[in-house]
Amino acid sequence: MTPEEPAGAGGDAGAPEDPGLRIVHLDDDLAVVDKPAGLVVHPAPSHTGPTLVSELGDLLGGGDPERPGIVHRLDKDTSGLMVVARGPEALAALQEAVRERAVERRYLALAGGRLASRTGTIDAPIGRATRRRTRMAVAGAASRAARTHFEVLELLPRESYVEARLETGRTHQIRAHFAAIGHPLVGDSTYGGKDPYGLGRQFLHAHRLAFRHPRTGAPLEFTSPLPADLAAALASARGE
Repeated sequence: MTPEEPAGAGGDAGAPEDPGLRIVHLDDDLAVVDKPAGLVVHPAPSHTGPTLVSELGDLLGGGDPERPGIVHRLDKDTSGLMVVARGPEALAALQEAVRERAVERRYLALAGGRLASRTGTIDAPIGRATRRRTRMAVAGAASRAARTHFEVLELLPRESYVEARLETGRTHQIRAHFAAIGHPLVGDSTYGGKDPYGLGRQFLHAHRLAFRHPRTGAPLEFTSPLPADLAAALASARGE
């Protein structure tokens, strides 16, 4: 795999072998990657296969040796943009930027049903579901504040195509929040979403990432188009 015009990249030494994992920016301090669906971010007791950490290898640095350089995560079956650090200073600065809500993360999602409001905020604490530990739930165990802002981009016959912006970054936040308001994401069987388009995963894609470079302060902004499976599902939802 070859990075796409990465800033500050010195060839493709250390680049991941997974052809679905793209590096969209690379410099001495950080990398921005476009993660494919199906790739786990870091090792866990329940997962022994390839991970984003193992694929990126020596590109990552700082923090826990089991998850070096990981600033934030995406669920296994969520695709899209992530920023990772290449050293401890960049990692600390980027994690602080996330805590200070100075990293803008926007997602494209297809929610079941037609939302009544064009814009809105889902403000509901999220914690671990008590009966199914693989799920998160509003007011679940050890709940923490969670806010998701959304805008309906397109009202379709049976679904709503939305852009969601994270103010906080809890596990499964967008998925749990849309399920809580009665509009689980298409394909998200964990949260009761139907899968009429045969996706086999939730329709959720991290399509925009914006932040300031941790060393230079320069503004950085990246976008990622819908991957082919989600684009095909959206076309079907439109009746195309």
